[in-house]
Amino acid sequence: MDATPETPTHAEVSADAMDGRPNEKVDILDDTDTVRQEGMDWFVLRVASNKESSVQNTLLRKVQIEGMTHLVGRILVPTEKTKTIKGGKQKITETKLYPGYVFVEMRLEDDGRIPQDVFFLIKETTGVGDFVGTAGRPTPMAEHEVVKMLTDSKRPDEEPLIKLTFDKGEHVLIKEGPFENYEGTVDELLPEKGLVRVLVTIFGRQAPIELEEWQIAKADEG
Repeated sequence: MDATPETPTHAEVSADAMDGRPNEKVDILDDTDTVRQEGMDWFVLRVASNKESSVQNTLLRKVQIEGMTHLVGRILVPTEKTKTIKGGKQKITETKLYPGYVFVEMRLEDDGRIPQDVFFLIKETTGVGDFVGTAGRPTPMAEHEVVKMLTDSKRPDEEPLIKLTFDKGEHVLIKEGPFENYEGTVDELLPEKGLVRVLVTIFGRQAPIELEEWQIAKADEG
């Protein structure tokens, strides 16, 4: 088993990663979605950084080869596509919403332990750490955590979002363009265009200027 860096406790995963606020989206599952397969629960598996997808693919392949689909169900790595615009050019990137974690749906023994064959199949996978919980007895995810995670897992099929890191009313400094070094206040965010409208005082009067996000910085960081 590869060594993995320390990761948050289950309580911290619940409070931070599963707080329902990564993109301020409403968590909605279709009526056809199954929260969990009968007799199974969802568990959080710690993995090495940047190994989430390779662990997911390896485990899915092993489960199929070893005929353990009755013990292990879905294995998910929720991701999000975001879009950035610079110089009028769009760039789409896919990022993991829960770095260092893979979500595994599986069936435990009656005493709460992982079936031995499943335990070794998972542990012998490169990049795998431990399940969140006590040794040998992983802690099942709460219902609201599962719904949140499953909702996040569906997001890559949606139209990529443009993330804007500024807030309305925030004081900013213009770094590029004809108004370089001018200070202003964020008047409106235009995420569909990837623009920020900034009010700048020119000749004693405030004028709205639309800028790409990379052209401005927080005034105290400029």
